[in-house]
Amino acid sequence: MAERQPTHTHSDPHPLIEARGVRKTYSFGAVPVEVLTGADLTVQSGEWVAVLGSSGSGKSTLMHLLGGLDRPDKDGGEIRFDGQPISVSHGKRLDGYRNKDIGFVFQFYHLLPELSVFENAMLPGMVGNWFTNRSKARESASRLLDSFGLSHRLAHRPGQLSGGERQRVAIARALVNSPRVLLADEPTGNLDTKTGAGILDLLAERHAAGLTLIMVTHDPAVAARATRVVKLANGRVVQPS
Repeated sequence: MAERQPTHTHSDPHPLIEARGVRKTYSFGAVPVEVLTGADLTVQSGEWVAVLGSSGSGKSTLMHLLGGLDRPDKDGGEIRFDGQPISVSHGKRLDGYRNKDIGFVFQFYHLLPELSVFENAMLPGMVGNWFTNRSKARESASRLLDSFGLSHRLAHRPGQLSGGERQRVAIARALVNSPRVLLADEPTGNLDTKTGAGILDLLAERHAAGLTLIMVTHDPAVAARATRVVKLANGRVVQPS
């Protein structure tokens, strides 16, 4: 099965993914806290955009909204993908968006400890019709893990891996369905500098092959690896000074 690779299409009539005036409020007891106060972000197909911000600035909240894991406040703006608001999606349609169009990579990996490396990587590809998707998921997971230097680790459990190896498995899992966008939330935040640089090299390779990448980080040195950097401050996305 040939792996689907997104292409750079900056002349597209609309961005691939965008946030339009997004607001998000959480309640801590009786106290409402507005985390996003009208955030706007536009990402074209094939870009690598880093969202730089301090801890607690709402970076993870923005990623969850872009990925359809959460929704903006009522009348709090919208998230659009390929020109269409994802707020109109629900049920299987929204599940398909989160499973097929978007891949997620997190700081703490979120691998299932009872599954092997291979089983973790192929898991998203088996959502839906298990019998139909299994062979495709196995082929895709095998190819990705081999390209990430993990072919000798397929039967290991996550607890037997180093932090860098765990993150490589997590990236393979995120890419197993050939998503159009990869959302990476502090992908090197739990790693030492050398191991983190290796993860960024891996992401750079996927970006060079056409993957659209949105990465949030608090580290300017990590953000500098992207092709464009914006900053999240006071609940809004601004250009860094």
